[in-house]
Formats: sequence, C-alpha cells, structure tokens
Amino acid sequence: MTLPHRISAGALVVNQGRLLLLRHFRQGEYDFWAPPGGGVEGGEELEETARRETFEETGLRIETQQLAYMDELIDSSGRMVKFWFTARLVSGSMALSRNPDPRENISDAGWFAEDDLPEAHVFPAVLRGRFWHDWSRGFESIVRLPLKTSIF
Repeated sequence: MTLPHRISAGALVVNQGRLLLLRHFRQGEYDFWAPPGGGVEGGEELEETARRETFEETGLRIETQQLAYMDELIDSSGRMVKFWFTARLVSGSMALSRNPDPRENISDAGWFAEDDLPEAHVFPAVLRGRFWHDWSRGFESIVRLPLKTSIF
C-alpha cells in the first residue's frame, strides 16, 4: 500500500543563543514543543514555506540561512519529509497564530537555551543535543535524520 506523502519545512530560529519553540497542546491527545513550520503550498520553495509558516504561527519575520536537517516521519496517515532551515530573526513581535489552523493547537511559544528546554516532548529529538553542537560549529553539513514513526 502506498501512503500519501507530504513535504514540509521548518525554521530553527536562534536569537541571542535561544531557540524559538511553539507548544502544540490538545488535552488528552498530545503535548509537544517544536520550531515553527508546516506544509509546502503550491509552487513555494522550501525556504519560503519556512518563512511563511514562522510568520503565520508567530508574527515574526525571519531570514532563512541554510538547510540543516532532513527529517522523515511516518504514521497511519502517510509519510512526511521535513526540511529544517537555520534562520535568524529579522523583525516582528510574538503574536501566536496570526492565521490560526485549528489542527495546530498552538498554545504557547518561547525562546529556549539548551539547558532550559521544556520538559515535555521536543520535536525533532535532535534539538535535545546534536542541534546545539551543530549550531556552535555553523552546521558544517546537512544531516539526514533517521526515519521514525510519528507519535502525534
């Protein structure tokens, strides 16, 4: 059986040594933190998707810099390939979900250093360790993360 595929992009926005994360929460179903991101629309380039999604979800304008990670997820509804770009903050002030998508359930946002990441699940898991090493070295190469089953 062939599963539907989805292409998406996200932004690893670091400002003053802190990473931007959004809390996705639905009582009794899921509670996780992740950088802004979402599905590619129409003829968008991946970097454009990361910028648009960041603005829609946070009100912040960013400049994408380089591709850092390629992530693959699979669940019962399909397979997703997500491209994570490093990014820098350009302008704006935090305003959650300017164009709210009821499926997102974004309930909070914050800037986190490596040692103060939220205790809840953080996606992608690479943000709990390797990301900070790669960030300190300027992301020397693109890392393809292993295929994993999505838990949300």
